[in-house]
Parts: sequence; C-alpha cells; structure tokens
Amino acid sequence: MSMTDPVADMLTRIRNGSKARKPAVSIPASNLKREIVRILMENNFVRDSADIPDNKQGILRVYLRYARGDKPVIKGLQRVSRPGLRKFYSADEVRLSVHNSRGISILSTSLGVMTNFDAATKNIGGEIMVRCW
Repeated sequence: MSMTDPVADMLTRIRNGSKARKPAVSIPASNLKREIVRILMENNFVRDSADIPDNKQGILRVYLRYARGDKPVIKGLQRVSRPGLRKFYSADEVRLSVHNSRGISILSTSLGVMTNFDAATKNIGGEIMVRCW
C-alpha cells in the first residue's frame, strides 16, 4: 500500500509516541523528514535523532523530549499544507505569522526548509508545512 502523505504520517507517529510517553519513535527516513526533525531539535521540541541504515530507505529514530512530571514538550503538531491543498505564504504573511502565532511554523522555501522566524529574517515566503507548539 502506498502512502499519500509521508510527512503527515511522521507527525502522527510523533504525536502518538508523545501521548503514549514513548522514549523514541521510528519513522521511514527521507531528506525532508530529516530536515523537519532537525528544526524540531534546534527548537527543543525533540531531544535527538539517529539514522539507522537498512536495506531500503533507512529509518529515522526520533527521541522525544519530556518536561517535569513526564509531560510532553510537544503540545500540538499540525500538518498545514497537504497534497490535496497546498498552502503558501508570501514574505509579508510570514512576517505577520511571526507576531501572531505561538510556537513555530516550518516552511519549505527556495533556500531550503526553515522556521517562520528564519524566513521572516531573510524576507522570503514558501509552503507552510507544519505548525508546532
């Protein structure tokens, strides 16, 4: 069975693992998923990640972060742009999203995958893929 939206599958695995208080989740790897996890690590939403080679595409293991009392750091993780309905932000909309949002948004831009804060600094827009708070 083919998967229509692998990024949404990754976000669901992270959400479910976080709610179940798992130490880590395993995800089929891709370069886009690695970049999203890298940004989540830089913003302290996940603890660490590791690439595990196999005979196919590889596995990306994501180690989840918890606060005191075993509460997940990730309160919400939402897929915004999806295969059936793409959402793009202009540079002006990205600048407004920095002031009007909680958490971070992850965008795919012409300069690579970055947060809405980085995109606003560089004055570029792009496809908004994920919101995390």
